[in-house]
Formats: sequence, C-alpha cells, structure tokens
Amino acid sequence: MKAGEVDTEELLRRAAGGDATAGGSLLERHRASLRRIVARRLDRRIVARVDPSDVVQEAMSIAIAELPRFARERPVSFACWLRRQAIVRLGWLHRFHLRTGMRSVAREVSCDRGGRSEEAAAMDNLVDPGTGPSTAATRAERAEHVRSLLDAMAPADREILVLRYASRLSLDEIAERLEISPGAVKMRYARAMERLRALVRGSTGGSRP
Repeated sequence: MKAGEVDTEELLRRAAGGDATAGGSLLERHRASLRRIVARRLDRRIVARVDPSDVVQEAMSIAIAELPRFARERPVSFACWLRRQAIVRLGWLHRFHLRTGMRSVAREVSCDRGGRSEEAAAMDNLVDPGTGPSTAATRAERAEHVRSLLDAMAPADREILVLRYASRLSLDEIAERLEISPGAVKMRYARAMERLRALVRGSTGGSRP
C-alpha cells in the first residue's frame, strides 16, 4: 500500500469515529480533481448560472455529513464515492435549470447563435439538411414549424429531444445526464420521436421531420 493510501486509511478511520477535522482534510485533497470533473460535465447552457467550484463545495458539504457512515461501511473506494457525490449534485442542478418553465435555459436566447435558441438549433438537426441554397428557405420554414410542435410536446419529450439534437449528446450521455438507465433513455427517445412525427403528420398531411 502506498504512503498516500495509508494516510487516507488513517483519515477514514478517524472520520468513522466522528473526527470532522480528519474528514475535512480528506475531502480537501480531492477538491481540485472534483472541480475538473464537474467543469467537464457542466452543460454549456448553464455555465453563466453555475460555477463548478460552487457545485464542488455543495457536494463536499453533503459528503462531510455522510462521511462517518461511508467510512464505516466502505461500499466502494473513497475516490469513487466522493466523485459520485459531485456528479449527483451536478445532475440535480442540470435538471433544475434545464427542466421546462418560464426561465428554462433550454428556451433562452443564446448570444453565440446570433439570437437563436437551443431549441431552434435542435430543429436544424431534426429536419433534413438539404444540399443547396435553393433549399434554405424551405429548411427554415420546416425548422420553425417543427420547433412550434416541440413547444407543444410534454416536458419530458421536449427535454430528451433538446439534449439529443441541440446538445448533440449520445443516448448513453443522456442517460448519464438524467441519471437513468440507457434502456430507459432509448425508450423515452423512441416515444418522443414517434410523438413528434405524429404531430408533424397531423399538421402537414403526412410530412415527417
């Protein structure tokens, strides 16, 4: 066992006995690495609202309260457990800020897109891209039409489509973001696409996105 691991074991032993100072020292060792993990996973649409350092601080505040029990039970490695605390906290913040509502950032205007929303970006990817200048007007009309249909969809359906087409996340990445199984994401995605297609068929007499 390496020297650092021995030291960690000693701090965990003391934390198991309720030594808050030992627990705090142990957590501080991982602050920088946790911040890097959070910064990499932070959705770019909420970077103006959420600071990775704040996420880490909140996660560590939760972890310090749970540390004595973890130190006694040791279900996983300490590093894995602490990383999970940060990811869970970040996942909650993503859901809080990205769920639909009056101030949902998924519906706010993105300055770097010249005044176009993330959902508008999603529509560019839901419609056929076309091959030349002659299709641009048609694409714009279709994108706006599909966007209006997306507005009418259930929040859960709209969320997964925005994550898939605006954020360009894979289904596995969406599963990690929403903290649900990949199988559940695939089912939700398939249902959302079918509902969107049904709305498009009903409004255009058979056209598909």
